[in-house]
Amino acid sequence: MPGAVIGKVLNLGYAGGVSRGDDTIITNRVLKAGSNNVAFGDAVILQADNTWGSITGASTAAEFAGVAVREVKQSVNYLAQATSAGYVGNDPTDVIERGSVTVFCNNGTPTAGGAVFLRILANVAIPNGKVGQFEAVADGTNTIEITNAKWKTGKLDANKIAELTILTRNMP
Repeated sequence: MPGAVIGKVLNLGYAGGVSRGDDTIITNRVLKAGSNNVAFGDAVILQADNTWGSITGASTAAEFAGVAVREVKQSVNYLAQATSAGYVGNDPTDVIERGSVTVFCNNGTPTAGGAVFLRILANVAIPNGKVGQFEAVADGTNTIEITNAKWKTGKLDANKIAELTILTRNMP
C-alpha cells in the first residue's frame, strides 16, 4: 500500500530526523564555543580540538563530518529551550556520521542516488539557499559536492525535506 491517503502524500518528517535505523553511526561531541548555532539537519565539521563546528565559507568536502540530528536533548538553559531548534555553542551535539537522515533541500530536486551539494556561501540569487544546508544542484564556488553522500530517493515534500544517506564516515 503506498504512503498516500485520500490523495495526500505524507511528509518526510522534520530536518535532522534519523530516517532509517540500519547501519547508523551517531557520535556526540560538544559544539565549539563561539561556533554559529547548528540547526537540526545542518552539516557540521570536526574541529582539531575534538569539537563539532558549523560550516563556514572556508569549509571543504574533506572536513564534512556529518549532520546534526534531532535527538532528545536535555535543556541546560531555560530561556533557550523554547527558542532553540538545534544546538548552540558548548551544547553536547549528536551528529550522524553514517546512515540516512532527513534534511532541507533548498535548491533543485533530488534524484535517487544523485549528487549532494552543501552550501558554504550565501548567494542572493538563491534566497532559499542557507549556509550549512544541502542542495541538489551545484552553485559554483558557493557549494561543495559531498562525495560520500547521496540522495536516498527522489522525493521532496512540501516543506523541502528530502532524505539523504551518508555512505561512509569522513572523520574518525
